[in-house]
Amino acid sequence: MRDETPQPIYLDDYLPPPFLVEDVALEFHLAPRSTRVRSRVRFRPNPAAGPGHDLRLDGEELTLIRAQIDGREITPQLSRTGLSVPARDLPEGPFDWEAEVEIAPEANTALEGLYMSKGMYCTQCEAEGFRRITYYPDRPDVMATFQVRITSDLPVLLSNGNLVAQGEGWAEWHDPHPKPAYLFALVAGDLVARSEQFTTMEGREVTLNIWVRPGDEARTGYAMEALRRAMIWDEARYGRAYDLEVFNIVAVDDFNMGAMENKGLNIFNSAYVLASPETATDGDYASIERIIAHEYFHNWTGNRITCRDWFQLSLKEGLTVFRDQQFMAEMRSPAVKRIEDVLTLRARQFREDDGPLAHPVRPESYVEINNFYTATVYEKGAELIRMLQLLVGEEAYAAALDLYFDRHDGQACTIEDWIAVFEEAAGRDLSQFKRWYAQAGTPRLEVREDWQEGRLTLHFRQHTPPTPNQPLKEPQLIPVALGLIGPDGREMLPTQVLEIDGPAQSVTFEDLPARPVPSILRGFSAPVILDQPMSSEARALLLAHDTDPCTRFEAGRGLARDILHAMVLEGARPGPDYLDALRLMLTDEQLDPAFRALALRLPGQEDLAGSLHEAGHIPDPDAIHAARESAQRLIAEALAPELARVAQSMQTPGPYSADARDAGRRALKVQAVGLLAYADGGAKARDLFERADNMTEQMGAWTALLSIGAGAEETAQFYRQWAQDRLVLDKWFMAQTLRAVPDRAAMTARALTEHPDFDWHNPNRFRAVIGALGANPAGFHHLSGESYALVADWLIRLDGVNPQAAARVSTVFEAWARYDATRQRLMRAQMERIRAHDRLSRDMGEMIGRMLD
Repeated sequence: MRDETPQPIYLDDYLPPPFLVEDVALEFHLAPRSTRVRSRVRFRPNPAAGPGHDLRLDGEELTLIRAQIDGREITPQLSRTGLSVPARDLPEGPFDWEAEVEIAPEANTALEGLYMSKGMYCTQCEAEGFRRITYYPDRPDVMATFQVRITSDLPVLLSNGNLVAQGEGWAEWHDPHPKPAYLFALVAGDLVARSEQFTTMEGREVTLNIWVRPGDEARTGYAMEALRRAMIWDEARYGRAYDLEVFNIVAVDDFNMGAMENKGLNIFNSAYVLASPETATDGDYASIERIIAHEYFHNWTGNRITCRDWFQLSLKEGLTVFRDQQFMAEMRSPAVKRIEDVLTLRARQFREDDGPLAHPVRPESYVEINNFYTATVYEKGAELIRMLQLLVGEEAYAAALDLYFDRHDGQACTIEDWIAVFEEAAGRDLSQFKRWYAQAGTPRLEVREDWQEGRLTLHFRQHTPPTPNQPLKEPQLIPVALGLIGPDGREMLPTQVLEIDGPAQSVTFEDLPARPVPSILRGFSAPVILDQPMSSEARALLLAHDTDPCTRFEAGRGLARDILHAMVLEGARPGPDYLDALRLMLTDEQLDPAFRALALRLPGQEDLAGSLHEAGHIPDPDAIHAARESAQRLIAEALAPELARVAQSMQTPGPYSADARDAGRRALKVQAVGLLAYADGGAKARDLFERADNMTEQMGAWTALLSIGAGAEETAQFYRQWAQDRLVLDKWFMAQTLRAVPDRAAMTARALTEHPDFDWHNPNRFRAVIGALGANPAGFHHLSGESYALVADWLIRLDGVNPQAAARVSTVFEAWARYDATRQRLMRAQMERIRAHDRLSRDMGEMIGRMLD
């Protein structure tokens, strides 16, 4: 039966909880089909809420065995979403609530609450999973200390906090730090640990454990190194030390997200823990380092200080993403890291802002909060922190963070609390900046030049297009970092920051010896779309000479985008100026190899579809795909000698290292070999595949062959070699779907779903095929409509088992309105079919409804 019509929850309707919790004691008797959970919760009335409230506790999929208040048996009123006890049956002051419930972890396919993954018990409680474990006020502003006793015949029993007692078949844990229920965690299983000791700057001895299934322990070394680096960095950069006796990480195969920051017991998707040179790419290593750091940094920005309600989600996630970006920039190449972050933002968040799923960084309403773990909340939220730092300066930023930690430790906070510490530390009014949290959409920043004999005036105009429920927008405060590059390639004006705070604004530079080329939005100083008309000669000048890596990269990207637009719309070909500029960049040994690898990459199909749409054209996926293929072939033929020499020179002698230097050299080598495949029929790619001693080069060579329609033998060889490795097999499924030629994409994906190793209940494997089909734009948007139908079939099927995972993959349809009428009709028909399904979940219903309505 379809869920009852869900009602939106509104930010403006927030009320403080009627009862606060002093402490919680939980006792688990684990059994796959009949786990018993006993809870004792010490409640007290909340003075801020006033008297006379019923006790309302959240609960789903629970069988209530008994309930008591202060030892007195009661019979609460039960509903599908919880229980209630009338105010008249409650004591006037504090009271003890006790309950016993039964749950079935083995049957919990939604992977929320307590569930089982290949014989291991584990939990996922953010955002509202704790209500599937026991009855409780499952909201982030109710914080309490937890005491947990676990009884099971499994050898390893873990929960939050410190281990206080244990014996055969049981263990007790105590977390002394008050936390909301979404941070509760429990793991029980047959596990082994890599263990090390760490001494904090305060002198506390901490045991670090990474728990995995037997046989996986050899692949945990890099994760442990990353954890130690993150702990050291957070002490040095933010003054934040760890606060418990033990820090546990557990790798789980079946997990809806990347990882979860539960206090003292982080639970990770195993893809972001396990790595060896033979099985993990350089990209995997970087993801492990970033996500390990991200979840650890949450200990302070998310756990010690959490969010008052889920509308404030970016308060913890945006800030922690910014912190992990800072960390990764210092661990690797700051310039390359910043460019990668910007590319991710544009690919995911700009697309979100440009469609029916657009929402503010702090949403105004939601039906299902799981649907708002988005690029807007995370990546755009991080950009707001970066802008704040740029506007107030490094010193004031550090002072504001110190004030934030000192003032709000142990509290559940709001965006207003966050902005207030910056206003106090910087001594300035940030009320206009706060609009970034309230307004959806990506601002457009237009720049026009006026040059008159030594005088350059730049005219700025900003506007933000309408988004759902927000037709009119007020001007934002936009920090614009810019410089000026002279015609001889020298910098005439070093970086300065302008604050654009009105709809139109101008700035003039006097006494210039020659007309410069403005280098605007250095460091990508604001998440805006820049409209700056520029000749190909000016872009080539910036590509060759700009002192800022981001605007230098953007110049090359702009050249490529202009050429590809002309190829799509007019049938043009890349000219010699562009190819010469690429050649100079490729062979410039003063440039970081990782930067050169990025600069060699053409804008992706989705990027081009978005920019064509922005320019007023209806994007044609077939024409975009054909233009990119033609451009890559022409580049390969024109630069073949240089590409071959660069590929040969980027060897990495000695044992494998995942450090930035070697990873950058491999990235350039693989990029060069991938382009060469268009000129040599894949000869060098086949040679690299046979010789590769690491997954980066093996995958790079294999996918290069797939990209030119070859590689059948290598595909079979790759499977034979890695059929027993579940994480590498995810790559095997994903690469074939991503690289399938457009008219065979649906057929390829369908065949992979029929493969005996396709376990669609596993979120990683499902995303590797169905999610990857949506990430193959020309294949997904093939005019046959077969891909649309196949994705819809699988979303309906998964929605009945794991609504959260299904709803997230449904975003493959979010840009449907930008395409031609035929494709719109085909996509709408499939979304209507999903919406009409009689067992549609609340998660999927909200997503499809927003996209259609």
